[in-house]
Amino acid sequence: MKIILITSISLAVLLVVLQIYTTMATNKTETQTFTVIKEEKLFEIRFYPAATLAKISSTSKSYKDLGSSGFSKLANYIFGGNSQNKQIAMTSPVHMDIGDSISTMAFVMPSNFNKDNLPKPNSNEVRLETSEPEYVAAIKFGGFASTEIINKHKEILSNALQEKGISFYGNFRFLGYNPPYQLLGRRNEVIVAINWPQK
Repeated sequence: MKIILITSISLAVLLVVLQIYTTMATNKTETQTFTVIKEEKLFEIRFYPAATLAKISSTSKSYKDLGSSGFSKLANYIFGGNSQNKQIAMTSPVHMDIGDSISTMAFVMPSNFNKDNLPKPNSNEVRLETSEPEYVAAIKFGGFASTEIINKHKEILSNALQEKGISFYGNFRFLGYNPPYQLLGRRNEVIVAINWPQK
């Protein structure tokens, strides 16, 4: 009984240390640049400048399916699956656009890269793109994401924007900032492009 107790305590301590290390490592990860334009009670208005993305397309229609199929393809690219066998640093957030017919998942490339100096992906499923500058509305939530939770925050954001008279367009998109094994301090967001400044 004593051995089981000691083992359980040791495992619990190890788990806490691992989560602290993971949280610290995540805080040091380069995050996509944006400027907060305005803060509201439930959401904020942001401006995102152009960014370089590695992106895949998929017929997946759920967060789980898109995440499991897309992540490995994009991770393979940044972990050396490219013309230079080059390791490219992971950044945050991961972008997911879950559509009715076509969905996409994208990694933001580190700011010292662009389409001209990035190595070519070995897989023709991975393409390099430069995003358009845009204004978005963003709502934050913690914990682990799921299709249901993402849809719930889409609805909250949509209603809040309509109440404020802010028009939006395109799909609502999910941004995930943490690795799946991080249990503490998780950060998730739903964003949508908006027409800004308002008339």
